[in-house]
Amino acid sequence: MMKNRIVRGIAGSFILISLLLAVYVNLNWLWFTAFVGVNLLQSSITKWCLLDTILEKFGITE
Repeated sequence: MMKNRIVRGIAGSFILISLLLAVYVNLNWLWFTAFVGVNLLQSSITKWCLLDTILEKFGITE
């Protein structure tokens, strides 16, 4: 379950960071927020996540 926590933590961090960048730098950072959301939706439908694959290559498993 460690891998799932890492994936959720990174996704949540990306969303919060991109929201802060949208507020303080440029509203176009909201496109990154949308990209992360679309990837989360896609992974829930296909049961495949690129970050899962990357973490496995680093030796992080369930």
